[in-house]
Formats: sequence, C-alpha cells, structure tokens
Amino acid sequence: MDMLSTLLSRWHDDPGGSYRRWFLWEERLKNFRGIRKGIAVVVDAIRADRLGRQYRDSALETVVRSVAEQRPVFRGADHAFLWKPKLRIPDIYENRANQLAFADFLDACSCCDTEPEVLRAIHQLDARRIKGLGPAAANLLYFLHPTIAPPFNTAIAKGYARLTGVRVPLGRWPAYLAMRRGMLDLTARYRSWLSNDLGAVASFLFDVGSDRYPAPPLDDEAGANAQLVWRQALETALLASTEAAVADRDDDLTHTEVQGWLRDLGHALGFSVWIASNDQGRPVSGGRLGDGCLTELPSGLREGAGADAIRLIDVLWLDATTQQVSAAFEVEHTTSIYSGIVRLLDLALGAGAGTAHGLYLVAPDDREADVRTQLARPAFSQIGELAVRFISYGALAKHRENMARFGSGSKAIEAIAKSL
Repeated sequence: MDMLSTLLSRWHDDPGGSYRRWFLWEERLKNFRGIRKGIAVVVDAIRADRLGRQYRDSALETVVRSVAEQRPVFRGADHAFLWKPKLRIPDIYENRANQLAFADFLDACSCCDTEPEVLRAIHQLDARRIKGLGPAAANLLYFLHPTIAPPFNTAIAKGYARLTGVRVPLGRWPAYLAMRRGMLDLTARYRSWLSNDLGAVASFLFDVGSDRYPAPPLDDEAGANAQLVWRQALETALLASTEAAVADRDDDLTHTEVQGWLRDLGHALGFSVWIASNDQGRPVSGGRLGDGCLTELPSGLREGAGADAIRLIDVLWLDATTQQVSAAFEVEHTTSIYSGIVRLLDLALGAGAGTAHGLYLVAPDDREADVRTQLARPAFSQIGELAVRFISYGALAKHRENMARFGSGSKAIEAIAKSL
C-alpha cells in the first residue's frame, strides 16, 4: 500500500476527520435542497433588481451563510462575498451588468445537467473578468452539481499543493479548473476511498491543508527514515483528531435526544409521529428513533409538492384520524437554521395540510437570537404569515413530562412556544 493509500484509509476511519464528521453527516444531504432553492431566490432577486447594493441582509447573504454553516469544510465560504468598499470587490453589487452576469451564471448552472454545460457557464463568467468574483462561487455550484463542481477554499488548495506539489493560485478560475481535473484523477485512482461526490476528495484535501494530517513525502520512493517519521506524525495527528470528534458526537446525540422527546410527547398527546427518513435508525433510549412511528408518509404528503424536503423534517405530528399534519418541528442544535426554515416552508406552502399554526423551530436557549435573525431576513418575508414559533430546549425539558401527563392535542406545545 503506497503512503497516500495509507493516509486515505486512516482518514476514512478517523472519527475526527471530515469524512465522518461532514461527508457522512446525515444533515449534509438535508441541506442540498434548501441551498438550491436559495440560489433560485438569488437569481430572481438580481433579475428583479432587488438584490441591493450591499451584501448584508441580501438574498445572497442568506444562502451563502447557509453554505458557510456546513461543518467544517465550508467555514469561511462567505468571506469572498463580503462587500469590500475600498477595493470595490466583489464587483457584483454596484455594477449592474456584472450582477446580471452572475445571475445568468447561477441560473445556467441550476438548469443544466451535464459537465460540458457547467464548464461552459464557468468559462463565460470568467471571460467577464469580474473583479473579486473568483472560484469561491464554486461552493454554490457544489450544491447544484456535487459530482461536477468540487468545493474550493484556501485549505483545499493547500492540501492539493501538499499532496501533488502543484500550487493553486487563489482567485483564478483556470487554476480551479486545473485543480478540479487533478481531484477527478485522484478520485479515479483511489476509488476505494473516494466517492463520485467531489465533496469527499475536497474534504480529504481540506483536512491535509488545514494541518489535521501531515502530507506524506511527495516522492513515493522516499527513504525508510522519511516514511517512518511521516507515519509517526500521522499517528499523533489521528490521536488528536479522535479527541476532536467528541464534541460533534455530543451534538448529534443531543439533536437525536430532542427528537426523541418530541416523538414521545407526540405519542402521549395522541398523534401519529413521523421521524425524518434519514434519522429513523438512530439509536436512542435503548431503541431506534423511528420505533413506533410511521414508516410511510400519507399519500398527500408523499406525492405532493416538496415531498423530498418534507420527509426530511425532523419530527411531524399527524392527526391519527385524518392524517393531516398538526405540527412540524425542526431541531436546530448546531445545524443551519436556514435549511430548517426552508423545509418548513416547503411543507406549509407546497403541501398545505393545515400547518399554518403548527410550525416550530426547536433549538438551544442561546440560539433564539440566531433564529430571530434568520427569520427577519428578506428572503423569508412569507414567514410572518405562517406563524413559525420557537421552542427552547429548556422549556421543552422542563415541561414535557407534565404536558405528556396532563395535556391533549397541540395546545400543550403551543403553550411553551414563543411567537417570532
């Protein structure tokens, strides 16, 4: 086994590495639909001349910040889009022609299906030479075409340079495309560990570039002493990485625990309960989160608009007789509040089902301000009509047993929810 195969194998199994912390993170796939919808909102806002002349509070900030919230590969993804007035970059806020070109780029990539079409859109944008608008925009493309456009940031570029010896200039699309070709070659060569989803190879490069793991010597014929030194450094790095995984595991357990509270409370109040399809097998309280819950959504939800998003809502309470949704809950422990809001909107606006008074964001007490900030964004102007409410972990923990014992219907949960 060559040294890079050794590193990939250890990375694959490392609980602290981004493969297990992010690529296999169940919330990752939940975020694709919301970000794609956010990109469509940005295109519409630009074409209607509603984006504004600054990044703050724009539809673009809403969707880019939702990307930046993904753990940990996209941390800092919003930096390239922040308006820097002294440098006049990125030049998509005050230059209307550039703004429209950016919208055309996003729209073309949203509508196309093939690699040549995506690359053509990139080349057309690059030909505009828009100051400050470089391949950081590929972080949006990744959520449109994960098998075509890999994520891009400084750490990924550093990781690529350390493994290949090829330096990737930041801010240049041709350099990004060359690196992309190299990433595809790495994926093909090491297909036992890397997925067609280019988030896998990007997260591997991110870990190397952010100093989580030492890069092996570039020369695979390096002497025995050099190989031994590298392997010892790798073992030390893996030990530290495993310790870093504890916090993420605690976050996942807490998220699942709160879903379990809502599941049990829903049953006690007489509802049928649906657990997000990708969470049903999670262990909780000696069993599985989906135990005793619906195994299939009612046909009206299963076949209606937004069905793919609705089945990923953390917890649904349905009237046991009519199978209408009485309450929907998104648990946002550390995950993107934006994506949870989008899923609730998909349910309320796409499927109807009488949910206007039963949409809840459930989060730690200290995230209430974050929830309010997100709901105040122009991108969620419709939210005021839907009466989305906030439930803190503290209130749920304090009152859930009494609600289960003495409550009936959804009035019990309404009593502890805050209007937003």
